[in-house]
Amino acid sequence: MARSARTDVLIVGAGPVGLTLAMDLAWRGIDVLVAERLPADAPVGAKCGQISARSMEVFRRLGIAGKLRTTGLPADYPNDIVSATSVTGIELSRVPIPAWGERGGAVRDESGCAARGPDTSWPTPEHTHRVNQMFFAPVLRAHALAQERIRILNGTEVEAFEQHAQGVTATARGLGGGEPLAIACAYAVGCDGAGSVVRKAIGAAFSGTPELQRVQSTCFRAPELLHMLPGKPAWNYLSLNPRRCGSTLAVDGRETWIMHNFLYRGEADFDAVDRDWALREILGVGPRFRYEVLSKEDWTSRRLVADKLSERRVFICGDAAHVWIPHGGYGMNAGIADAANLAWKLAAALQGWGGQRLLESYDAERQPITEQASRLITAIAERVMAHRRQITSDIERRDAVGDATRARIGQEAYALDAEQQCCGGLNFGYCYDASPVIAYDGEAQPAYTMGSFTPSTVPGCRAPHVWLEGRRSLYDGFGPGYNLLRLDPAARVTGIVEAATARRVPLTVLDVAAREARDLYRHKLVLVRPDQHVAWRGDKEPPAPLALIDLVRGAVTPA
Repeated sequence: MARSARTDVLIVGAGPVGLTLAMDLAWRGIDVLVAERLPADAPVGAKCGQISARSMEVFRRLGIAGKLRTTGLPADYPNDIVSATSVTGIELSRVPIPAWGERGGAVRDESGCAARGPDTSWPTPEHTHRVNQMFFAPVLRAHALAQERIRILNGTEVEAFEQHAQGVTATARGLGGGEPLAIACAYAVGCDGAGSVVRKAIGAAFSGTPELQRVQSTCFRAPELLHMLPGKPAWNYLSLNPRRCGSTLAVDGRETWIMHNFLYRGEADFDAVDRDWALREILGVGPRFRYEVLSKEDWTSRRLVADKLSERRVFICGDAAHVWIPHGGYGMNAGIADAANLAWKLAAALQGWGGQRLLESYDAERQPITEQASRLITAIAERVMAHRRQITSDIERRDAVGDATRARIGQEAYALDAEQQCCGGLNFGYCYDASPVIAYDGEAQPAYTMGSFTPSTVPGCRAPHVWLEGRRSLYDGFGPGYNLLRLDPAARVTGIVEAATARRVPLTVLDVAAREARDLYRHKLVLVRPDQHVAWRGDKEPPAPLALIDLVRGAVTPA
């Protein structure tokens, strides 16, 4: 006889995206079962080198940002990005990024940072954290396991599912054999990677460019390398020389590194280039340099986005929905943005106040944004690849020609490195401009670019961050549901509050007295969604508050 289990939401895949979605749902009072085909003790690969500022804001809300912040590189290890002829060669440019332990002190900027760098003025309570997945994945898993509403079934593969009027029934099987497991749930979400079984089952198809570049990646241990660096250590070294170009990232700030050797046109196979030779050319070391290969993490650069992200009661997030070059660390982090968008909508539906259009808005909001983001990221990737192809032997000459070449290449490298590694636009600049659950008012959103952004309260944009009295983050004052920001204490809010109560929509009224907020928000009332995006704004309540609440909660036919 088949075994059975029941839950509110079934998540397929216990990677960072699946666990974030599970934690967000549990935080909202929803029971979750996570099915993961890998065993609990499976080693974590050396990949995904950073958690974006926007993702850290999500983890701050979930109460785990502090734990994550202390993992990975030592507190005093610089997060700089260096372009050089090799890791141990001539430095061409340096983008200064403070160590996480330097983000504080008596003199602080917007992000609370005492040191300076291109990303330290970002309006956020949480800066980007440069940390390898081998360190942060165990933290996410431990936090998820500590939640009473989350169950994780490792060594379990979901083989199929059926949708019906009241929910979804999935069939899973343990990889060690045994009886199948029937899982009954209200909704299912595939966070099962680029080869997603769930994506294929809902009939979603990838489109785009299946291969842009192959990358030979090697995680290795080299205790001597840190002491061979010619200057101040850095987190990311981009080697530019006529023999090989590659990226070498510090994993633990002591002896563990991961190198990405970018294969050239014509080098179709991962083994087309001798791995040892390439590693030594990128590092700039001779045959006596000793190192130990820990793992091979080869991967292919792509630009693929699914044509739909949902089918009735089944959804997809993360690599199951989109795959692209992880420039700026925005591979996994785009998936976490998916999870943050979907979690509160599923909770709203399960709690009875969210309408059908609210669930439909996940696809309407996230699919166009991921398509736009994929093109922004691919565009800079192509510029970086073109820049590498310009490298000639002149860059290593010890004369005036070499000096001029290094100065020019260094200036170009700095601009590219800063744009992709300090990508404020990708973090904060995207706007949901065609959502069925946002009340637009005709003002155009700011331009969406990779490197820069303009804080805005245009409906669909991220609610701008400000620090309140006592250096308290505005976001820390938000409740788990909708938040009505009142920037004029005389503004009437009774109609909106009563309408939300009538529809059982959770709403927190937050009075904001900070002068900076009044100047930035420009309106007396701003309604912010649970995912921190603006749903509506005005200088007074709308004539029909109930109609506004019905719109933002996704009611198909407002009563």
